[in-house]
Amino acid sequence: MQTEILGNTESFNKQNNVLVIKTKEAEARVWVYSPTVIRVSISKEHSADTSFAVIQKPLGDVDYTESTDYIELNTSALKLRISKSPLRFSFYTSDGKVLSEDDTRFGVNWQGSRVVNYRKLYPDEKFIGLGEKTGNLNRRGSSYTNWNTDASDHNPKSDPLYETFPFFVGLHDGLTYGLFFDNTHKSYFDFGASTDDTMSWFGADAGDMNYYFFGAQNVAKIIEDYTWLTGRMEMPPLWSLGYQQCRWSYTTAAEVLDIAENFRKEKIPADVMYCDIDYMDHYKIFTWNKETFPNPKAMIDTLKAMNFHLVTIVDPGIKIEPGYKQYDEGVANNYFATYPNGEKYIGNVWPGRCHFPDFFRDDVRKWWGASFTALTKPGVEGFWNDMNEPAAWGQDIPWMVKFGNYYMPEIRNAYGMQMARGTFEGTKKILGNKRPFVLTRAAYSGTQRYSAVWTGDNSAYDAHMLLGQRMVNSLGITGMSLVGVDIGGFSGDPTPELMVRWNSLGVYTPMFRNHAAKGTKYREPWRWGKENEAIIKKDIEQRYRLLPYIYSSYYQSRQTGLPVSRTLAINYTQDTMVYTEKYQNQFLFGDAIMVAPVESTKFTEDVYLPKGEWYRLSTEEKFSGGKATIADAPLTDLPVFVKAGAIIPMQNVIQSTNEKGDGILELNVWYGKDANTFVYYEDDGSSYDYQKGAYYKREINFDPAKGNITLSAVDGTFASKYNKIKLVLHGFDGVTKSKSKKIKVNGKGLAFTGNSLAFNNDGKIIKIEF
Repeated sequence: MQTEILGNTESFNKQNNVLVIKTKEAEARVWVYSPTVIRVSISKEHSADTSFAVIQKPLGDVDYTESTDYIELNTSALKLRISKSPLRFSFYTSDGKVLSEDDTRFGVNWQGSRVVNYRKLYPDEKFIGLGEKTGNLNRRGSSYTNWNTDASDHNPKSDPLYETFPFFVGLHDGLTYGLFFDNTHKSYFDFGASTDDTMSWFGADAGDMNYYFFGAQNVAKIIEDYTWLTGRMEMPPLWSLGYQQCRWSYTTAAEVLDIAENFRKEKIPADVMYCDIDYMDHYKIFTWNKETFPNPKAMIDTLKAMNFHLVTIVDPGIKIEPGYKQYDEGVANNYFATYPNGEKYIGNVWPGRCHFPDFFRDDVRKWWGASFTALTKPGVEGFWNDMNEPAAWGQDIPWMVKFGNYYMPEIRNAYGMQMARGTFEGTKKILGNKRPFVLTRAAYSGTQRYSAVWTGDNSAYDAHMLLGQRMVNSLGITGMSLVGVDIGGFSGDPTPELMVRWNSLGVYTPMFRNHAAKGTKYREPWRWGKENEAIIKKDIEQRYRLLPYIYSSYYQSRQTGLPVSRTLAINYTQDTMVYTEKYQNQFLFGDAIMVAPVESTKFTEDVYLPKGEWYRLSTEEKFSGGKATIADAPLTDLPVFVKAGAIIPMQNVIQSTNEKGDGILELNVWYGKDANTFVYYEDDGSSYDYQKGAYYKREINFDPAKGNITLSAVDGTFASKYNKIKLVLHGFDGVTKSKSKKIKVNGKGLAFTGNSLAFNNDGKIIKIEF
């Protein structure tokens, strides 16, 4: 097999605002999507320009100049210098600092259908991203394959896994850039692992060398641009942010209800119960087992009366069984994947011999979505998409299997995404003005528009707990904000200490779900003895206290794409300490909270505090940043720190998100030297009325120089469920310990009780002077 390298420019011109460059080997096209986003696509034969991920169109004009050796394209933020002979692409900041460039020798090349782009590697270059990948935060020196895989019992070095997000951020010389390789074929990324540290490269088995280059000069802005391009999540149902209890399987309706009742008896907050595959009739999708779940509606009505929501699992495999509704309809309408001769593909999964829906067809997705009435009529509101890599026993579905106009190798990585799309669009239509909760195991870039994801079948040991947090943080870089892991580990049995520790980390995991495999110990909070149950309960209560802050953080995700769980590399990009293995698991939870995961066998932890001042959340002890500290880490107190200047709204404990609570919003402010702003957001948590203005939003400002905290007037028509605000000041010793202990609220002096005071929440401008 010969290597064919992209050669010299033979001609170029602008066609309909696209720069088209032809060589003997291929044709390159260049678009300007925005001042900070440029697309390059190089192909031997450009086919229909479709993308499962991208939802935007180019916004900018392709303005270029020409010299003897170069074509130069400029935006207000980027400069693309295109070498004519050979054809190579180099990206610069607008003031001429190099961001990323093709390797001058090899650039883009082909071996058969396989296409690869070799790029120059800079001495200090680091790489973050790619979503659900094992290994270190800094991908430098590692290589990865994207091929969505049912990776049961994977370990901290396994690759590939369940999901494909071919987007990364490069960092060098104080500069940042991003690159999204939009190609759904089996793809590869090598960050200097195999090239004597001289080149990085990425490519795919087939398809175009089609990538989007992001040139914003901070990681948060790159994420904002990437999620502008590929879409952002809708506001999730509030109940999906509470504690979720799952198991493979609760095998009867009575068992599901018993577990739910025990949460209420023990007064442990929870919102969600799950039904895994055993609720179905012989694993047939959209059915119920008539013996063990004889009256689904009665079961769900009872759950709803206890303020629980039910999530049920769905797999793509449709059992071959004449008389089974989905099988009959799928056969009659040719909805299933086929071999080239038209014969329907058969693979074995849980129900036995199955056909697989062609989710790449709009009519099939609509049929699939409409089928959810079998679950929604009894009252299901959450839909868990599993086995959608797609998984068949034996893994690789033959490459000649066709899904519409695509063959398996072209779209395996996007199959789970399209299933989640069908699920989301269908259930959203059925539920009307009620938000569905969709969870998927397999995904591709853009899945955030339809679904949450989790990291698949993890295992019950400490290294997996730490790996899971790195994957959650990495998924956040790729636009996935509503992300979780199986708390406690899916496979194996956690020690009580690991269960307690993992649960404490779950408080700060965007999706907080406890899940375990058949044959393992039951994982509910009361299974670990009274002393451990008390710790687990306390931590779950902390999750519910933080929900006003968490929900506001999801509003931020919807607006900007910035995830709820954030690697420190987003906010402290140029601080080399955050990339070291010792500290790489630390993360920000929202704007203000920093969490340091700790193994269950350790009771102190070396924690790195980035530049600035920090408070230990549990003790209010103050620390100077820019250095490490040894933090106490008993099982009762995970090291959690709050930024100086932080504004964190909280509430008193409730047993579920459906409870109205006591009407008090606790507004916590930690003293700092710098001013800070927090956008507080609230809506009904369940409908789409927020898209019509039915929300409650206000800006909260802390200005230490002026000695005040201000709350803007409310924006939106939604009435807050909090009629009182309790202001709690932390680190304001000069204020709270003064003899007068007085503070002015809109000019009226109010007295402190300890470090707090309360006042009515009337939605008008509030100015607090201290």
